[in-house]
Amino acid sequence: MKPTESKNPEMERVIIIGSGPAGLTAAIYAARSNLNPLVLAGGLYGGQLMLTTDVENYPGFADGIMGPDLMIRFREQAERFGARIESVDVTSVDFTQRPLAVRTLDAAYEAETVIVATGASARWLGIPGEERLRGRGVSSCATCDGAFFRDKHIFVVGGGDSAAEEALFLTRFGRRVTLVHRRDRLRASKIMADRLLSHDKIAVIWNSAVEEVHGDTHVTGLRIRNLVDDAAYDVESDALFVAIGHTPNTAVFAGQLDLDERGYLVSPDGTSTGVEGVFVAGDVNDFRYRQAVTAAGAGCRAAMDTEKYLEALEFKVDSLAQL
Repeated sequence: MKPTESKNPEMERVIIIGSGPAGLTAAIYAARSNLNPLVLAGGLYGGQLMLTTDVENYPGFADGIMGPDLMIRFREQAERFGARIESVDVTSVDFTQRPLAVRTLDAAYEAETVIVATGASARWLGIPGEERLRGRGVSSCATCDGAFFRDKHIFVVGGGDSAAEEALFLTRFGRRVTLVHRRDRLRASKIMADRLLSHDKIAVIWNSAVEEVHGDTHVTGLRIRNLVDDAAYDVESDALFVAIGHTPNTAVFAGQLDLDERGYLVSPDGTSTGVEGVFVAGDVNDFRYRQAVTAAGAGCRAAMDTEKYLEALEFKVDSLAQL
């Protein structure tokens, strides 16, 4: 579609896909800029924070706030400024031509711009007790939840750089940190492995897997199985941090946007993609920090760049109309 044809009253100026901190912050900024954004939030809006209990590291809440409560405030603020939020999942997109096309199970939309903020999902073990005690001692984010376990015995599952980083970070709080790994050697880089193995607070249980989490209202212990002799035994534990990686929610964009080898969206500057008018924000691109506050900042940047893009597009349209 040529720029001169873009003033279709039924076309969305901005569609935001995703409704975690990145997507809803983008919605707040886009709505305040009178862009009337449409947020396709997914079946469960709010992203990973909807699975979190106390959040103590988001600025502005001196006493902390529950993750779902924080996301309700994000949503209410976005709606206050006019963002329209629909709790539907995007099933396909077509970014090969203009207008940009976004489809859900029941509807099809056209847009001048799209902000992709679908985030990334933590990988879990899928063992008994894990989901029930998530946010009650089971976590996937040491930076988010480590401070809740001062002077406690903390277990970490994993063997890569992420697990090593989590375990080392948790030594700031825990009395003792135990890493459980399925193999007899770490997959982490040598420097990270050396740091972990030389730390006097960290112990490693090799060739083993956690197969159950114990506890009624909070984690009290784990069932561990040795993968060599198949012996299972119980240990006391105050927390379990699962550090086996994240999966970016990008399947719907395969073949439409550039993805790296891990499936994360590629962006040369943190907001733009390889497709004109399509921007990215949050954990769907950021595999390093994965924090609510950094995702919110990314949503702000994406919305501001989207606004600048639309202003430039309108200027081009008006200039062509005057010829």
